Amino acid sequence: MIPGRATIFVTLSLLHTSSAGHRFSVSRKSPATVPIALSVPKPMVTAMTTLPNRPNTALMVIDVQNGVVKDAHNRDAVIANINTLVEKARAENVPIVWVQHSDEDMPRDSEAWQYHSSLKRDSSEPLVHKSYSDSFEDTDLETHLAALGVGHLVVTGAQTDVCIRATLHGAMVRGYDATLVADAHTTEDFTSYGAPSPDQVIAHTNLYWKYESAPGRKGGTTPTAEVAF
Repeated sequence: MIPGRATIFVTLSLLHTSSAGHRFSVSRKSPATVPIALSVPKPMVTAMTTLPNRPNTALMVIDVQNGVVKDAHNRDAVIANINTLVEKARAENVPIVWVQHSDEDMPRDSEAWQYHSSLKRDSSEPLVHKSYSDSFEDTDLETHLAALGVGHLVVTGAQTDVCIRATLHGAMVRGYDATLVADAHTTEDFTSYGAPSPDQVIAHTNLYWKYESAPGRKGGTTPTAEVAF
């Protein structure tokens, strides 16, 4: 409760004298301003992450593999943006975590499993192997992020409507802030399965994640040119 002011109505008794000399009283309501206690919503929490001692940010590059991005929408431009972010992160000593998927259709060490040749991981940068859409599930991602003191993730890669979305939500429910780079993720055309076109999938994901939040955590969407680690 905090102090405030409000207008209320009070009843006033007034004495009137009639033309015949008789005195009588009437009552009417009149506004008056008095101090009262009000309960108001608290301001939105803006503190970064709910994880203790995690002040750092990391760039995540998810599944930019030959078999994943072969037919991806606007692939070359997206990869170019990811490379821009990789260079920026390295220049600023920001950790970069690479994620690489495998399954029966994309087994380890196959050509499809390999990262796209335009992206080069440094051997000092963590590589997380996964087999589920959420990069946290049954992987050592959390171990790497804890060791690096990371509480905020900047997310890029593929595919928008599968591993990107799953990892964003997985990060937030585990206590992380997660920023999606609007022009650095992509997917392929699944319209034959009833899905929207790739550009619409990307646009919708950017839109809804822009406003995502939870107590002590926040999402957000930003273009490559405006990413600040």
